[in-house]
Amino acid sequence: MENVLEIDSLRKVFTVRGATGGHEELVAVDDVSLSVPAGASLAMVGESGSGKTTVARIVAGLERETAGTVTICGERRPRRVWRSARRRFARHVQMVFQDPYSSLDPRQNAARAIEEVLVEHFDDGPADRRRRVQELLDHVGLDERQATARPAHLSGGQRQRVAIARALAVNPRLLILDEAVSALDVSVQAQVINLLIDLRQSLGIAFLFISHDLAVVRQVSEECVVMHHGHVVERGPVGDILDHPQEAYTRQLIDAIPRPGWVPRSRERRAVA
Repeated sequence: MENVLEIDSLRKVFTVRGATGGHEELVAVDDVSLSVPAGASLAMVGESGSGKTTVARIVAGLERETAGTVTICGERRPRRVWRSARRRFARHVQMVFQDPYSSLDPRQNAARAIEEVLVEHFDDGPADRRRRVQELLDHVGLDERQATARPAHLSGGQRQRVAIARALAVNPRLLILDEAVSALDVSVQAQVINLLIDLRQSLGIAFLFISHDLAVVRQVSEECVVMHHGHVVERGPVGDILDHPQEAYTRQLIDAIPRPGWVPRSRERRAVA
């Protein structure tokens, strides 16, 4: 099966201000290699600061890798990407962020926010753009009233649906979802997860699904990589990783999931005292 994404020996080093002055190097990602087959869903999990979002931003072209290679749909992306090439790669890979409000222009209604992407990437006329906008709104379950609403008048789930429609507007082969459902309440989260599963089945799109919520990962992805301090520490089928983890760090992540009767250790200590 063709891979829509291949990452080989990826490394990202940030230069940051040191605690005592001067500058220090922060290694955010170190020697990460992975691939995503066409139509598949690969989850990346790990605690905050593990490097998973940095990998996602590099794949999306929002950060430049320090070393390593990124190959998208069989084409190796150069480290320095000019505007024409950036637009070409953007048609293959789109990203949906955790906070949809910050990714939408508060002055634009939902339909206009989606149409803006079509204007940027295609030469279609107004009538064709309107038809495509309506098609995308239908895909994500938004009606005419919501199409004419601005972000401030939409719910969190509706705003995320607009962000997903914008990402789908260029017919990408890979959709990066960076904690895309973590800011939603439980009932809305379930609706958006079902929407994503349906879209993947109907459109044949691949996912790079980044989350700290292992229960959601089990629903959305077949394969999983676990990241810790910028490294991949474990990878494999989701069921194997979550049910039979081999690494101590993965077991810690799973043990931290709240369960019925679960009590944080700090509270246990206070109760004993």
